[in-house]
Amino acid sequence: MRKRLATLYRCDDRGRLLSINYFAGGKVPRFHLMRTAYGNMARYRSDVPEDLVAKLDRICEREPVVDPPPRMPARLDEFIDALDVPRGSDERWSGPAYMLEHDVTPSVPPITIDVSNANLLRGKLEEWRPDLQHCQPLRAVIVDGRAVSLCASVRISAAVHCAGVETLLEYGRRGFAVSAVAGWARAVQALGATPFYSTSWANLASQAVAARLGAVLAGVDFHLG
Repeated sequence: MRKRLATLYRCDDRGRLLSINYFAGGKVPRFHLMRTAYGNMARYRSDVPEDLVAKLDRICEREPVVDPPPRMPARLDEFIDALDVPRGSDERWSGPAYMLEHDVTPSVPPITIDVSNANLLRGKLEEWRPDLQHCQPLRAVIVDGRAVSLCASVRISAAVHCAGVETLLEYGRRGFAVSAVAGWARAVQALGATPFYSTSWANLASQAVAARLGAVLAGVDFHLG
């Protein structure tokens, strides 16, 4: 899980968050708390003042370690007050992080998508084409000559790959996402890395995919600010 957390972000020499670990970068939260059954790990954006980091660290020390971790931190209000985030703000986010340990045979075998067959992404998945060189392995389920569900590595390190998944709305609830993720996980494991699949608590469909894959809840992410 430490390696997963390190895979999510690009950091400075102090280990403070600079950007998302993705070729196009991306905004990072001021505070990321990852809670696991074995302990809690916190990371801070590079511009968070040292005195505030020290205050948040003290709160983290009092955050209980629970198996499995609850949806929200027990010290939620203290984190919100320390970061001066308005109640009800959309700056708060939480969701489960699953580790894909089990091999699941895809019901519909997905195929590899790369620059050589990128035309299969035509239509509503076209926006993935610029990412193809940066998001391998990428596996997709093909129906009627085009991709309808895909899973790709969107955060990558030697030890960990994190999944990005998209399924066309009209092809949902047919098991295509399960097949795409299962095929992707096999490809990641063949590289000697561990596949992780994360989502939000609000995304019940995504959690259902994790359940069908036999994914193991490895931790719960909490972002604030």
